[in-house]
Amino acid sequence: MNQNPISYIDEKREEILRTYQELHQLAEPSWEERKTSAYIREKLTNAGFHVKTFSEHYGLIVDIQGESTDVIALRADMDALIQEVDGEICANHSCGHDGHSTMALYTALALAQSGKSFRHTVRFIFQPAEEKAEGALKMIEAGALENAKFLSGIHVRPALEIPFQKAAPVILHGSTASIQGFIQGTPAHAARPEEGNNPLEAAAFLIQAIRQIRLKDNHKYSIKITELRGGEASNLIPEKVQFTFDLRAETNETMDQLIKKAEHTIKKLAELTETNIEYSLGEYSPAAVRNEKAMELGKSAISAILGEENFVPECPSPGAEDFHFYTLKKADLSATMIALGCDLKPGLHHPKMTFNQDALIYGTKILTSLLLEADKKKW
Repeated sequence: MNQNPISYIDEKREEILRTYQELHQLAEPSWEERKTSAYIREKLTNAGFHVKTFSEHYGLIVDIQGESTDVIALRADMDALIQEVDGEICANHSCGHDGHSTMALYTALALAQSGKSFRHTVRFIFQPAEEKAEGALKMIEAGALENAKFLSGIHVRPALEIPFQKAAPVILHGSTASIQGFIQGTPAHAARPEEGNNPLEAAAFLIQAIRQIRLKDNHKYSIKITELRGGEASNLIPEKVQFTFDLRAETNETMDQLIKKAEHTIKKLAELTETNIEYSLGEYSPAAVRNEKAMELGKSAISAILGEENFVPECPSPGAEDFHFYTLKKADLSATMIALGCDLKPGLHHPKMTFNQDALIYGTKILTSLLLEADKKKW
C-alpha cells in the first residue's frame, strides 16, 4: 500500500535501527565491502529495484525511473576503517558509513513504496572506498554521474560541530594532499663525511624551506612534515631518506598553488644540496564547492523536518571527503553534503565513536524531503 514517504520512515523506525546495527557488525575495509554490498543489494532487490553491480568493485547503483532522464541523486559510502579496537586490529565503523548507507537505503525504499511519479530519474549510489579517497572516482567511471543534475550526501558530525537534532545544508571540507618522496645522497662513514652527501642534512634544509612557503591567498592553508625516515647506524651517513609532507587548503585553487610552491621548493633544494629528490603526489581529496541552489534545498529539507530553529547555516570541517570528486569531475553538477547533528562522541575515527541513533530517523527524513524538493526544481 502506497503511503506518504515520511510516514513510512516513522513506521519503519525499528527496522531502520536494526539495519544500522546489522551493517555496523558487517564492517569491511575499502575495496572489501562484499558482505555490506550484498546486504544492501538484497534489501533493494526485495523492494523491486533493479540493482546495477560491477565486477571490479562492490559499488551499487539503482534508479527510480522518472519522466525525464535527467537525474537527481543521493550517494552513500559503505567502507569501514582498519584500526586498533581494544588491542585488536580490525575493521571498525568509526566514521558513520554504516549510518549513511542505512539512511540512503531507507530513503530509496520510502520513495519507491510511495507510488509517486517523479519528474526526474532518482538515483542512489552506494560507494566503496571513501576512506582511501578512491571510491568516488571509480563510481564516476562506472557512470554514476550520467545525466546527473543534482547530487547530495549526508555525514554524521561530532557534537562539537553540529548539536543533536540540528543539521546544516553543507559541510565545507577542505582539500587535502600529501607529497611523498626520497632524498638520494651518497653514503659514507661518519668519520669521513667529506666523502659523502648527507640526505638527512638535505632533509633538514627541505623542512625549513617548506615551512617558509607563503601564498598570496586569503584562504587558509598549511604544509608540514609528517614523516621522516633515514639512517641505520650512529656512525654512518645514510644513502636515502624518506619523507612525507601533509598539505591542507580551504579551496581547490589554494591547494593548486600550494602544490606548485612545494614542487618548486623541492626542485630548488635538490639543486642546492646536490641530491636527487624523487617525489609524488598522494592521498589527494578536493575541497567542497559551495552551490547555493543545492544548499537552499538542504535548508528547506532540514527546516521541514527539524524546524527552522534547528537549521545551522554551514558546517566547516578540517577533514576531507571524496564526495567532492563528483563536483571536481562534473563542474556543472549542483551538489551538497548534509551535516547531521547526532551527539557523536568522542569524535570521527575514534575507535570508540558512538552517536544517538535517533538521528538515523530524522536524517532519513531529511534526505527524503531533500529529493522530493529537488524533483520539483528545473535543473
